[in-house]
Amino acid sequence: MRRGMRILFITANRVGDAVITTGLLDHLIRHHPDCRITVACGPVAEGVFARMPNLERLIVFAKQPWRTHWLGLWRQVAFTLWDLVVDLRGSVISFLVPARRRAVMRRLPGRKHEQFAAVLGVSPAPLPVVWTAAEDRARAAALLPPGRPVVGLGPTANWPPKAWPAERFAALFHALAAGPLPGAVPLILAGAGPQELALAAPLAALLPQAIDTTGQLTIPEAAACLQRCTVYIGNDSGLMHLAAAAGTPTVGLCAATLDRAAEFVPTGRRARWAMGTGKRMEDLSLEVALAAALDMLEPA
Repeated sequence: MRRGMRILFITANRVGDAVITTGLLDHLIRHHPDCRITVACGPVAEGVFARMPNLERLIVFAKQPWRTHWLGLWRQVAFTLWDLVVDLRGSVISFLVPARRRAVMRRLPGRKHEQFAAVLGVSPAPLPVVWTAAEDRARAAALLPPGRPVVGLGPTANWPPKAWPAERFAALFHALAAGPLPGAVPLILAGAGPQELALAAPLAALLPQAIDTTGQLTIPEAAACLQRCTVYIGNDSGLMHLAAAAGTPTVGLCAATLDRAAEFVPTGRRARWAMGTGKRMEDLSLEVALAAALDMLEPA
């Protein structure tokens, strides 16, 4: 591959999937430090790449009827000769633009970050990363008290049946604050929109002392806050994957998505599932989640 290569990277529509692809992008940047990357992604995933090094252009394209969003993307990329096209959506677009090399996603067994890495034949699969700027880290420092452990809590999900009961989140925080994390501060993290607000509000009511950032943070700001957390516990969501990528000890809460748990396990230096015994989130007990959190707090 040539110096200063131009890369088109077609990636996910959802935050969680987009976060998982960052490991492959980080690999490309580290191995080709002069590369110029154009990222094409869905609107909600835009913030995942906003602070990425070597970003030449960020193309945001939303789904349209009759799949015409692909035509719109083609019009924006078809008149550049790309040194490498990486298409993690497995679309036909990658074959309709001029490219010296193409790497197109196909479904494989294994964890999702391993599937993405296999597109370029990278092994072992690189872990996801987060990118933040000084202003994001300054926002996190202003929000979170110094010198006290911070417990990140992610009570929301893109599908309400994936949400663990708010009273169990609260009980888990109290158990940690009464045990290994005295003086801990709860940090509630959730995105914008009525569904996120509705799922986060019960926990905010149960933990009035919490720092509630629902709908207030960009993705890079949330990543900077997560990097300051002692531990993060959250539902199967984009925030869970962001926490794991940030290097925060992360416990993902899984019951409703047991069928995909092996593929979408939170991926980071210290991350794991707490898994229920059935398909309802109520089937995940407080005791199992607490044990997973305590495991994450043990020295690596």
